[in-house]
Amino acid sequence: MPATEPPFALVDPAWLQGPRVRLRPWRPADLAPFAAMSADAQTMAYFLSTLDTAASEAMVQRCQALIETQGWGLWAMELASPGADGPFIGLCGLHRPAWSLPFAPCIEISWRLARPWWGRGLAREAAGLALAVGFGPLALDEIVAFTTAANQRSRALMVRLGMRHDPDDDFDHPALPDGHPLQRHVLYRLAAPRGARPQR
Repeated sequence: MPATEPPFALVDPAWLQGPRVRLRPWRPADLAPFAAMSADAQTMAYFLSTLDTAASEAMVQRCQALIETQGWGLWAMELASPGADGPFIGLCGLHRPAWSLPFAPCIEISWRLARPWWGRGLAREAAGLALAVGFGPLALDEIVAFTTAANQRSRALMVRLGMRHDPDDDFDHPALPDGHPLQRHVLYRLAAPRGARPQR
């Protein structure tokens, strides 16, 4: 867990730019493609349900409000296009979970990618940018990720990012009812690289 809660930290856009993807604040034009992604049953297979348009738009508003309040958060993800805006393809970033989790307080890394863009390494590139922000400008001691135990695609990405899983950390997610097939979750952890963090 972080030694202290990260302060307001307006992240330089250079931290959010990769060779193929860019993380950025949310725009009104993102609402429709995010709603389509959130309504896709395959994309949302490991969530409690798909989201209708109102719930999807409310999530975008919460994400952007947190970015404006603390300077970082769950950013919109687009394909990098030199000198122009690229298409919206998902979200990725850092988040302070609101649930009462057994390993809280913590900062988690999270991502969600529209299905047409799966299998290209784009989520991994975006997650790498988010981790660099967490261990760079935010100077976190640790970043976690968690998902339902059956979500092998996300678990594989967590491993590729260098995150470690200890079965003793597995837990039942408090937002899911007892007996729900997605209730059991796995936790992955990644400690800050030694000597890689600037002073706050």
